[in-house]
Amino acid sequence: MEPLASKIRPKTLREFVGQAHLVGKGKPIYEAVKKRHLFSFILWGPPGVGKTTLAKIYAKNLDAELHELSAVSAGKDDVKEILGTKQGKLGEKSKILFLDEIHRFNKAQQDFLLPFVESGRLTLIGATTENPSFEVIPALLSRCRVFVLNEFSEKEMEKIISRTGFKIEKISKDWLIAMANGDARQALNLLEATDNLYGKITLDTLKDALQSKHLRYDKKGEEHYNTTSAFIKSMRASQPDAALYYLARMVEAGEDPKFIARRMVIFASEDIGLAQPTALVVANEVFRAVETIGLPECAINLAHGVAYLSQCKKDRRAYDGLMSAMKDAKDHGNLPIPLKIRNAPTKLMKDLNYGEGYAKYDKDDYMPDKLKGRRYLRDK
Repeated sequence: MEPLASKIRPKTLREFVGQAHLVGKGKPIYEAVKKRHLFSFILWGPPGVGKTTLAKIYAKNLDAELHELSAVSAGKDDVKEILGTKQGKLGEKSKILFLDEIHRFNKAQQDFLLPFVESGRLTLIGATTENPSFEVIPALLSRCRVFVLNEFSEKEMEKIISRTGFKIEKISKDWLIAMANGDARQALNLLEATDNLYGKITLDTLKDALQSKHLRYDKKGEEHYNTTSAFIKSMRASQPDAALYYLARMVEAGEDPKFIARRMVIFASEDIGLAQPTALVVANEVFRAVETIGLPECAINLAHGVAYLSQCKKDRRAYDGLMSAMKDAKDHGNLPIPLKIRNAPTKLMKDLNYGEGYAKYDKDDYMPDKLKGRRYLRDK
């Protein structure tokens, strides 16, 4: 029986919900489809935001031959089978490989893909929930554009849910949207499970279905993200016992230890930050240990790091300051940089007063004129 998520999957960009920065008129994927531009790219974003759907729409509109593989189970032989023994004849359809969870392909497997992508014999569309800068080899990454997908907004989730045809009361719909946290697939899977188990959609039946065994810890599922969230929030709240418990749950469930260690490195800068800068050093060393040692022993390294990070003082000022500065950079664009702090490598630039008046340890405000007085790094 075809899953609900597959039944209502959009077939065209016009039907697609969300990701307007990619599929809106004049945006990259819209233009690529319109102009039938064939190229390799990577879709990076959280689960359930349309990565597979976009790949299918793109391939269909370019009249290409789409092959789907998951990097969790696929290997070189699967890629060889797609390529075949011949180089491809004139008039044959272009071959697109949609590789889900591309971050699970190891270096050797990615190296194997590289010459086929480089020659154009294979067009690659990778999908990943992990930062491709860390997980995709530079040579392959340089041959692909990276598109970032966002979680669905509440309005977008509501629109997707309305397409299922289920009658849902507002209180139940609001709860479902909050639970799914921007993941459409999770919402649709839970709706389908609830309908199959109880024959009706109410707040109580949704909650009961969520507790059923077939919806428990899944590396791409809701329980995975709940556990990860609880893990981070426990460290943030300086509760090492809770953090160790959620760490143990992830390890026991077979979570990738590098996934856990990577979040610890992020946490060290985002949440501990200036309160104890050496936390980043510790977190990085834990990550290195995990890479070097592997499971099961690296769980000890993770526990060491978790206990340490949990007990560190917390200071999010650097992170919060960056977010505020990025908003200004986005809102205001390239504001003119004050002349006195511009680089002046040529005579012309010097004649234009670039760098004039600059002195070390100057107390003047170096912000662009429009942002004079703006403070991102707040006092404690």
